Amino acid sequence: MPLQLTVKKIDGKPGQVYYPLQLNTIPKPTPGPGELLVRLHSCALNHRDLFIRQHLYPGISFSNPFLADGYGVVESAGPSVTSASAQLIGKPVLITPSRGWISSPDGPDDPTQPWTVIGSAQLTPAGTAQEYIVVPEAEAVAAPEHLNAAEGAALPLVGLTGWRALVTKAQAKPGQNILVTGIGGGVALQVLQFAVAMGCNVFVTSGDSQKIEKAKKMGAKGGVIYKEKDWDKQLLKQLPRDRPYLDAVVDGAGGDVVARSVKLLKSGGVIASYGMTVGPKMDWLMQAVLKNVELKGSTMGSRKEFEEMVEFVREKGIRPVVSKVVRGLDNLSGIDELFEEMKQGKQFGKLVVLIDGKAEEGKESKL
Repeated sequence: MPLQLTVKKIDGKPGQVYYPLQLNTIPKPTPGPGELLVRLHSCALNHRDLFIRQHLYPGISFSNPFLADGYGVVESAGPSVTSASAQLIGKPVLITPSRGWISSPDGPDDPTQPWTVIGSAQLTPAGTAQEYIVVPEAEAVAAPEHLNAAEGAALPLVGLTGWRALVTKAQAKPGQNILVTGIGGGVALQVLQFAVAMGCNVFVTSGDSQKIEKAKKMGAKGGVIYKEKDWDKQLLKQLPRDRPYLDAVVDGAGGDVVARSVKLLKSGGVIASYGMTVGPKMDWLMQAVLKNVELKGSTMGSRKEFEEMVEFVREKGIRPVVSKVVRGLDNLSGIDELFEEMKQGKQFGKLVVLIDGKAEEGKESKL
């Protein structure tokens, strides 16, 4: 019978508990009207999944499958699917990583209806840590042909989050100077790749000089160590002489990012915040008000933005960065090792599981 991975509930306080992984066997699902049956080849971790295991994320389900990133091949279609969806049979697809947000650029279309990320969520049974998944036909998007299985699983959640923060919120344009904080994480790396492909001048921060050097090899113009007290002054020296300011900051850390970047931002510049890993709040300074700086919160994105992001990846031939791969959904010790790498911040790119353990990663990445 097909395998499925969930988190197992044990006693403990939020932030102190660490839910173990639980492997289950389930019947092979059958697609209903307007649905596709996808055999998943790979799935990937996000910080959200670590927060779930620590009970630091709301609405956790202990019966629905874990993880939000998935790449697989459509095996069959239920009745009444469109001809376009029927043509996906036998082809690789990406699973949209959320439910309930279709196209509005402002946020989930209907605020009275639930929106949720998939994976161990109470509001949807969908999750990608399983061998088979049935999804509504609109929730499977044809995967870019140049991606292998590991790269495909690495893209959905971080790609959507990064795309919305950079494109919808920061409204990045060619020639602009963009600062991406915390390079090495999945979202930050996708923002870097997207912005470079758009023709932006990208600068990065990290606590690790080696990660900055890797980012430069990927097209970043420069970078600074955020642990150094004068990193903002160091960054100013790296900016182009004909454009000695930042147009936007794409940030997932929070903390003192406003205080450090406000002096570098142009009047009316944007800080697009997609997370606060340093802490749950940040200071908003009067200096930012006087410079007309815009602070924009950004969370995941719509299905429309997801489709636009995937098409951009296809058009530009972008390959998501994969830090480490383990094989087998039943390889619980190996998957736990991936979580340990995430805890320690060792990764540069995404942490991926090849589900059946025998699948070929496929086409070689150039990175």
